[in-house]
Amino acid sequence: MEEIQHPQQMMQYLKQYQLEAVFHEHLRAHMTLCHFETCELICREGEASEYLYVLVEGKIKIFTTSPQDKTLVLCFKTPLEVVGDIEYVRESNIVNTVQAVSPVVMLRIHYRWLTELASDYAPLLQFLLKIISHKFYIDSNFSNFNLMYPVEIRLASYLLSISTDEGNTVLHEELDAFNLTDIANLIGTSYRHLNRVIQKLCADGYIERHQGLIRIKNRAGLRNIAGHNIYE
Repeated sequence: MEEIQHPQQMMQYLKQYQLEAVFHEHLRAHMTLCHFETCELICREGEASEYLYVLVEGKIKIFTTSPQDKTLVLCFKTPLEVVGDIEYVRESNIVNTVQAVSPVVMLRIHYRWLTELASDYAPLLQFLLKIISHKFYIDSNFSNFNLMYPVEIRLASYLLSISTDEGNTVLHEELDAFNLTDIANLIGTSYRHLNRVIQKLCADGYIERHQGLIRIKNRAGLRNIAGHNIYE
């Protein structure tokens, strides 16, 4: 991680995302721009949380680790996204691991300054409320989605949510056979049924499975199956 001392660039990001009123002048004096390289960890699940991050450029991956020490990708996020908001409000350790999957730029400010300079500052509190309520809304839809839709739609949506399409190149997350149990648990089905659905999607030409890896072949086709119900 590299800290960037560039007040003008920081102001450009604040203006771009209409955050000048959210982070007033005294807060901005303690904010920094942070640059993360591809694959660099931003924060790690279970560790103490100290900073609020605002994603302003690039793409991040949010994932958790199962009791069997297997990694389960939850989603990808692009700007505008906030990391550390729930931990700040709950005064808790980091909930999920966050990693850069492309070069990433984030605004960063220590919780200390939020508490000292903005604990009763309405624009910031309203911003955090809006961000956190949206996350709970997404979580609620996630639960309903798992209950209401067939496994084929859920799997297509999950595969889309852990992939990105930049330019004409589809970047994908390669899923090994050992974490299919975790994926089955996440989308609410059995390992055996998940395997049957994977076989069907392979036979229909949407994905391919080779030596334990899954690769998206027909992204448009998967989108057609999933509709707008994406785990994002």
